[in-house]
Amino acid sequence: MWYGGLQRESFMNTSRVNKAIQVALVEDDPGVRANLATMLNSSPGFQCQAAYADGLAALKGIPAKRPDVVLMDINLPGMLGTECVSRLKNAAPGLPVLMLTVYDDSEQIFKSLMAGATGYLLKRTPREKLLEAIREISAGGAPMSRQIARRVVRYFQELKQAPEATRRAPEMATLTDREEQVLAHLAKGHAYKEIAGLMGISFETVRTHVRTIYEKLHVHSRTEATLKYLGR
Repeated sequence: MWYGGLQRESFMNTSRVNKAIQVALVEDDPGVRANLATMLNSSPGFQCQAAYADGLAALKGIPAKRPDVVLMDINLPGMLGTECVSRLKNAAPGLPVLMLTVYDDSEQIFKSLMAGATGYLLKRTPREKLLEAIREISAGGAPMSRQIARRVVRYFQELKQAPEATRRAPEMATLTDREEQVLAHLAKGHAYKEIAGLMGISFETVRTHVRTIYEKLHVHSRTEATLKYLGR
């Protein structure tokens, strides 16, 4: 796993610049929690703001501290990560939560995203990919690995009823061809940087397209946009 070779150290690094992305961790395993904090504090532009061993502690601390991003495990003691996400989103609706877990089954992914998680990655995600995902989610994106995105798409496709399969959300007709291309890439799990490369446009242009897509479809997340793209 990406955290296997990291050494433990203090959660805080006072030399971190003020503009560092402030990340809160919710992870019950002490070793994983310490290694995640070490990874963040040793990476320029990131800082572990706080770390919590369970959902109850996270609910007490995170709303007041307002980090830029929360990294959340699912299998927490006392309260599952999905419930913690739901309650955190009620307390702080705009808070980006990235699920980081060993679970890759469709039901857990679906429950996390429906609870309000903004993205979902596996713990075996390489370090640089994880840092890139944290940057993306703090900038308004919704990162998912391609493997996870394929499971989400397949899960929603399996839910379709035959009469619904031929119908598209009326708002889809408001998208330009370019915006629909961007949405198709989003639904496949591509990161903004990847979409920019595939379409030959800038990262900022992708972000602008995504904001417009969300406005036109009246959605607030990649999951909701994918649902409308799939005709749900």
